[in-house]
Amino acid sequence: MHLDLTHLGKKVLDEKLPDITDFVRTYLGIDPSVNPVPIQPTAHYTMGGIPTDVDGRVIMDEKNTPLPGLYAAGECATVSVHGANRLGTNSLVDLVVFGRRSGKHAALYVKNTDFIPLPKKPEDGIQATISDLYSGTGTESVAKIRLELQNDMMDNASVYRNQKMLINAKNKLLELKKRYKNIALGDKSKQFNMELFEALELGFLLELASVLVESAVNRTESRGAHYREDFSKRDDTNWLKHTLAYKAGDKIDFRYKPVVITKYLPKERKY
Repeated sequence: MHLDLTHLGKKVLDEKLPDITDFVRTYLGIDPSVNPVPIQPTAHYTMGGIPTDVDGRVIMDEKNTPLPGLYAAGECATVSVHGANRLGTNSLVDLVVFGRRSGKHAALYVKNTDFIPLPKKPEDGIQATISDLYSGTGTESVAKIRLELQNDMMDNASVYRNQKMLINAKNKLLELKKRYKNIALGDKSKQFNMELFEALELGFLLELASVLVESAVNRTESRGAHYREDFSKRDDTNWLKHTLAYKAGDKIDFRYKPVVITKYLPKERKY
């Protein structure tokens, strides 16, 4: 699929759409006044992921126990005012209303809370990870694994999923995680090392992709942004609940938090 802007002409594109024009020329090597621009789906909005209460405190379990001192607001947070479908509502409530509530509560928290003692050498874990990446002598490339991860998630865990596709994604992730342990950095510098940064980031991407895929396999219904071709209907009897994912070694454990229903009852999406 391509976006054709050629009818606008170079003058209009440069004057009225300078940022878009510059991005296309810089990253795609294309002049949009002459050639159509290839496009592909991307993330419109991150619909939560970090569970919080109405004051932005991150919660740890199905009992809404807060993790002291940690707050989240905006696209990363799930305060659950929108249900499973943010796209039919307004993101300003996430950003402005709960951003303000989180900031006010955090300010009050720090005024009334002492520093807690840290464990001995709390940096040991991340330092060991970085050391392993620097000393790695494997044959795998960060860029290649990341590209395979992107392509497989797009093919098997994208907008439309089913059991077969998700199992394929799950198996691919197991393979990529194994190969990730065999990566090597070409850049061994200790300052402004973007390859090290990307290697660390790739590890996190693999973990989060696993959470996404395992959760999608587990939830045998369609709701909000989660659509299963083999379970196309919403199932309030079994799945009107929040999924909480916990890392347990190499596996992911799930627990569930009830949905709080007050004035508005859940209804099927009709558009």
